[in-house]
Formats: sequence, C-alpha cells, structure tokens
Amino acid sequence: MNHIVTVQDAVTAFPDFMEPTDAELDAIEQEMPVILADVDLLDAQIITLDRIPTELDNRRLRRARRRALAARLALANRTVGAALPGGAA
Repeated sequence: MNHIVTVQDAVTAFPDFMEPTDAELDAIEQEMPVILADVDLLDAQIITLDRIPTELDNRRLRRARRRALAARLALANRTVGAALPGGAA
C-alpha cells in the first residue's frame, strides 16, 4: 500500500532568488501606467468582439488607443531622460 503524503514543502519552499528583486519591482512600478492603459484598450476591444461597434464603441477605442500611446510615450521619454548623462534632455 502506498501512502499519500503532502508535498507542501516542495511547493512553497522556493529559494530567495525566485522572488522579484527591488529593481524588478521598481521597473514594474514605472511601467504600471502602460500596463493599465493596455488593459483598458483590451477591455474596449473585447466589448466590440461580438457585435458591430457603435459610435460610442469607436470613441472608446480611439480614446483607449490614445491613452496607451501616450503612456508608452511618457515611459519612453522618462527612460531616455534618465539615461542621458548630466540630466540633459
């Protein structure tokens, strides 16, 4: 007869290197506006999947696209500004 044992230690006993580092968490925090804008864009696209988009749907899609592009542009400008020596933009 085989005994059934739990594998709780094997599942939850991850070494410290498996956790995200502070630098990775900071990078996620900086990218959060882009992530949220992309989620809004996906929501707007999902709404229109099963029907013909109305004018309101088209406006929602355009706004979501603009927000996503603006968030990406802001992140790119922030990244470039941080990479330039002497704080020159």
